[in-house]
Amino acid sequence: MRALIAQASGHRPLSGLSRRQFLGALGGVGAAAFLAACGTGGSPSSGASRSAAGDLSADEKLVRWANWTLYLDQDESGTKYPTLEAFTTQTGIDVDYTEDIEDNDSFYGKVSGQLANGQDIGYDIVTLTDWMAARLIRLGYTQELDRSRIPNADNILPNLADVDFDPGRTHSLTWQSGFGGIAWAKDKVPAGMTSVSDLWAPELAGRVEVLSEMRDTIGLIMLDQGVDPAGDWAEDEFDAALGVLKDKIGSGHIRQVRGNSYTQDLVSGDAIAVIGWSGDITALNYENDDKFQFAIPEAGGTLWSDNLMIPIGATHKANAEEVMNYYYDPEVAAQVAAWVNYITPVQGAQEAMEAIDPDLVDNQLIFPDADTLARTHVFRTLTPEEETTYNGAFLDAIGA
Repeated sequence: MRALIAQASGHRPLSGLSRRQFLGALGGVGAAAFLAACGTGGSPSSGASRSAAGDLSADEKLVRWANWTLYLDQDESGTKYPTLEAFTTQTGIDVDYTEDIEDNDSFYGKVSGQLANGQDIGYDIVTLTDWMAARLIRLGYTQELDRSRIPNADNILPNLADVDFDPGRTHSLTWQSGFGGIAWAKDKVPAGMTSVSDLWAPELAGRVEVLSEMRDTIGLIMLDQGVDPAGDWAEDEFDAALGVLKDKIGSGHIRQVRGNSYTQDLVSGDAIAVIGWSGDITALNYENDDKFQFAIPEAGGTLWSDNLMIPIGATHKANAEEVMNYYYDPEVAAQVAAWVNYITPVQGAQEAMEAIDPDLVDNQLIFPDADTLARTHVFRTLTPEEETTYNGAFLDAIGA
């Protein structure tokens, strides 16, 4: 893939250090087969008939991209994104990159009305988790990708190339994958943690936060109760896990239910133990003297993917596809992975990591082996009716 970009646009390999190297912090194979399970949400169907917006890419060299926090490589000041700057230098396309996604539900709530009307929501790329990606595709809220503009997409891990919610990847491409687990401030919880139940220790009351992503929080509680969220569970098992969550919220043991902003509360000390995401904790450690610990619980963790999509009303489609193509270059993907420390979906990135930071080549949070992945579970596909029922019950429980 890298050769294709080099021939087309004079791309040269990116240089620079990983976040681990720059800040001096923290001194495989088999991912593809397990990541195949990350697709959720059922088969796509055509929602209300909508026409894609006119593409202004030829006249407006711009892409507007909504992403989560701590999800793209940054410079030492935390204000610039080296790979984006290199992309703009290479292509002449400016990228308006914003960390506007706190969680899937709140983001969808802000844009769903415009999407339903086929209007421009102000973004040409959105980055949403499998189940929400499934919803947007099912409802006809995304534009079909022109794969001839994204030749590097052929580097997607084989078992991510054909997911149930987007067969053949006609409307989405994986951005990163990651683990849901438990994390804590090591100085406040010196004994460490091995299970979700450890979060409920009396001495942690009022200092615990959990994620507003239902599939991670409920999935991890289910696993703690001996239920595989990837398996054939039903309402009783869901209600048992939800009951624990309700009890801990009602008693005040859980301080808040948060999206990405739980990281801010860990840094401030308002929260000292959380259900959180693997890459977030690694990123926080780089900037906070290795203060936190992340673990996949002994009962198992969750595994998920986020996806790049072009909304139906986006007005810079070709430019957005060029961004996608760029980030599927193994060298670019490796540079991103070296900073975000999530699982990269790009074949060849592990080999490219040798030139960026050899110590990360075998990092299990970026290139997990089969043994690590075997300890994680993908929340099973929900039908649209189940999604309405279970997600609604979860949102009621957390007061959203």
